[in-house]
Amino acid sequence: MRKPTLVLALLLLALLGAVAATSLLVPVPEVRESSSRSEFNIARARERLARILGDERPHPADSLANDAVRERLLAEMRGVGLSPQVRDQTACNEGYKLRGVTCARVRNVVATIGPPNGRHLLLNAHYDSSVAGPGAGDDGAGVATLLEVASILRSEPLRRPIAFLFNEGEELGLIGARAFLADPLSRNVDRLINLEARGTTGPVNMFETSVPNGVAVEAFAHAVDRPVANSLATDVYRQMPNYTDVNSFAERGWLTLNFAMIGNETRYHSPGDDLAALDPRSLQHMGDQTLAVARELSGRLPSAKSDRIFMDVFGRWLVHMPQAVGWVLVAASLVGLAWLAWRRKAFGRGLAVIAGGLLLGTALAWAGTAVVGLARPGMFWRAYPLWTHLAVYASALVAAIAVLASLGRTLNVRQLRAVCWLAFAVIGAIVAIAAPLGIIFFLFPPLVFGLGVIASRWHARGEQVGARLAALTLYLTLGAMVGQLEELLNQGPMWLFAPLGLIVMMPVLVEAKPLIAATHPRNAIGIASLFALLGWAAAAAAPAYSDDRQQQFTIEHVTDIGTGRSSWSVLNDLAALPDGFRAAGKWQLDKLPYSDRKRWLASAQPVQGLKPPAIQVIDRAATGSVRKVRLRLQTNGAETVAFVAPKDARIAAAGTGAFVRPISRQAKEGRYVVRCFGRSCDGLRIDIVIGKAAPVDFILLGSRSGLPPSAKSLVAARPKLARPQYSPDATITMGRLRL
Repeated sequence: MRKPTLVLALLLLALLGAVAATSLLVPVPEVRESSSRSEFNIARARERLARILGDERPHPADSLANDAVRERLLAEMRGVGLSPQVRDQTACNEGYKLRGVTCARVRNVVATIGPPNGRHLLLNAHYDSSVAGPGAGDDGAGVATLLEVASILRSEPLRRPIAFLFNEGEELGLIGARAFLADPLSRNVDRLINLEARGTTGPVNMFETSVPNGVAVEAFAHAVDRPVANSLATDVYRQMPNYTDVNSFAERGWLTLNFAMIGNETRYHSPGDDLAALDPRSLQHMGDQTLAVARELSGRLPSAKSDRIFMDVFGRWLVHMPQAVGWVLVAASLVGLAWLAWRRKAFGRGLAVIAGGLLLGTALAWAGTAVVGLARPGMFWRAYPLWTHLAVYASALVAAIAVLASLGRTLNVRQLRAVCWLAFAVIGAIVAIAAPLGIIFFLFPPLVFGLGVIASRWHARGEQVGARLAALTLYLTLGAMVGQLEELLNQGPMWLFAPLGLIVMMPVLVEAKPLIAATHPRNAIGIASLFALLGWAAAAAAPAYSDDRQQQFTIEHVTDIGTGRSSWSVLNDLAALPDGFRAAGKWQLDKLPYSDRKRWLASAQPVQGLKPPAIQVIDRAATGSVRKVRLRLQTNGAETVAFVAPKDARIAAAGTGAFVRPISRQAKEGRYVVRCFGRSCDGLRIDIVIGKAAPVDFILLGSRSGLPPSAKSLVAARPKLARPQYSPDATITMGRLRL
């Protein structure tokens, strides 16, 4: 192998390794041994959490299991010197970003410390779990953190009262948060720290603030030693379908900071969210940040009013500045780089090279995932996503080298540098349209390159040095964000990382163009193609699931009361079912009438004696085309009763008593769902407000955790490395109701 070929191969390997290792750019702080009563003690926090979780069974709101968890929580609160009070309410809340309302009986637990009067700082976590898992991370970590923080702060002189809210019903639709807003104590709150989790590992991100964010960001920056946060993430989060208690609290305009760990989502809302899986380093990081920010927010705050853009560097420093400064820097970069590209006569062809590389790289990565997906349906990357990420990034390299060798063959490195960094600045401006605060990642690399161009007036290698430093700056900033996105978007689409990775890699490839030419473009493309093929082969051969990262696999027995037909339903990642399921009959991918999600379905024997929920209409009223129907529920043993209406039903509001909640205006598509969860639904009165005079046909669902005895063989045949996630194994009845 000729020397240039070997050097290029090593460079591409190093580049792939660097991009694949971006998640390491934001390390999790190590557990800190401390005997000081003024510092967060991880051992004490874990011991309390272990006692609260007990046998680690799922404990959703208004269940016997959560009653036991609440009693243990109350004991721990008293043990750290708090005087807890239980607020018992039946409440309802709208489904933020979803067309729905959920009701449940919730028992919020609150305690206050500090001065008796004044505006309160509220620290919030929820103590209920999802119906599918024990909730050690979500939100046991938050509960344990609040207890340890309370035990420390109650011994310190405080300038303002601090309230600790352990709410119930977050998993059902933020019901505890809605109930707290009806609590008189909430009227004294003006600052909020919320703790959440979407996994069990990784650094704890500060991913959401109040708007405008200036005061919150400055307080966070001043308080925290190991910050992990950026303003692109806070903007992107607002566009995602996820939500936390902050969505309910936001209407009060409280100064807010929201924290969560997001590592290993495969355990989230599953039996895998147990204490053994909760990384002590993540709990330490959550505790240290919460304690520091609570101390900061309990005092006098800065007076910043406008939005700030911000990002952490290595999880050690927070760079932040007014958003207006960011816009000025973006504009300066765009103008300066556009002038440079035009002056070097590289504007049109150069931008075509960058755009072509991004488009072709994305296409090749999509093709790779499609081909492997045909052979291995499902999330074939779930256990070992590294191999698929490497294959995607290698496919992007093939495209970039091919475009540089064809469209860019007549352009020299100086020309390509100008258009590469111009394209980067343009992408930043485009990102800013959807996420204005995201411009923070697009400021510094072009500025470093620009300083290098200026320095070349006095030093011949100034531009080259500036370009390489700019590439390194890009890797350490936007590259770190790509690493976090790999964890956040672990369910795919995996090909999406091709353009993201290529944005990080392209400046290096531009600098390597002479080496590509010396190798010969055909050989360069061949080397990159070999790496891509090896990557895809590894992705195709690697086990899809592991003990740690198991397959999502929920079994349901569904009975249509109207027809008398029963079906087995398997909710998974659409991978083929194991051989042991064939005995149940013929399986096919299809949908059920109440859900748009595809699943495996097969005929099942009905369950004898299974009674569906019953509904009694006790009142009707109409004002013009708006109708209000009042119903009384009879659950007949169902844990959840749900009314599912078609997309054109125009359900305006639903709920009970003082908690008749409007359908969220953010939710513009999808079916309407009104549901009640828990023991207290039996006999509950529900009001449904319908915005049209014509009758609406509802599907009435009743759901019970667990399966009938006839499911024994299916449960036994469930793959070893599979578990329910998001929803438990359940027995469901499906009826119809016209209102």
